[in-house]
Amino acid sequence: MIQIINLNKSFGDNHVLKNMNLNIEDGITTVVIGRSGCGKSVLLKHIIGILKPDSGQVIVDGQDVSKLSAKELNKLRLNFGMIFQGAALFDSLTVYENVGFNLIEHTDLDSQTIARRVKESMALVGLKGIEDLRPAELSGGMKKRVGLARAICMSPKLILYDEPTTGVDPILADAINDLIKDLHDKLKVTSIVVTHDMVSAYKVGDKISMLYDGKIIETSAPEKIKNTTNPVVKQFITGAAEGPITSRETNE
Repeated sequence: MIQIINLNKSFGDNHVLKNMNLNIEDGITTVVIGRSGCGKSVLLKHIIGILKPDSGQVIVDGQDVSKLSAKELNKLRLNFGMIFQGAALFDSLTVYENVGFNLIEHTDLDSQTIARRVKESMALVGLKGIEDLRPAELSGGMKKRVGLARAICMSPKLILYDEPTTGVDPILADAINDLIKDLHDKLKVTSIVVTHDMVSAYKVGDKISMLYDGKIIETSAPEKIKNTTNPVVKQFITGAAEGPITSRETNE
């Protein structure tokens, strides 16, 4: 579904992505792991067209994202669901308005159809009866679930998760992982999860790719990643202090 071909991106002297290549297969969950600041979120921003590459291509459904007009890009984005680290809800809107935002703003659907879609999306993430609340009245876990409901309300073909378990306790993180798996199984979507949480990566991923020094250095099934012979990947997944990765290696 997605091809990343020789992707390069620099910010000043900081060369974040270096001739990076990655194929995202249709219908599976690909987890991109790597240290904080290694460029995982930068990769997602290229896929949805927020950032343009210095060189290289991002092909989504046969379309080169960087070559699309603003109108074409907005149309393509309607096929995406995006889960941000902090849920990124609109504080001034109710839960209902947040979940249905894209349907309200970008479609001609009538209010009854939108209400049904919002209700279905909230049911899929295990929420009901909170439509009139505002984000300030929600717990962190509920905000994450509302963010998920908003992402799936447009019936996307692709869901992008940016550090979905960051900032939550291990029990809630496991619940979020279960939810990611359930949504994948029920909706049959292609998913990309970027994280440095290996518990999450092993649980939700069909394939795991490691981003290091601007490139994907290994892609394998979770069980194969656990038995990797690559010293960089091995150090990262085991969390070892000693190894080829030093504490100063970061693109932040």
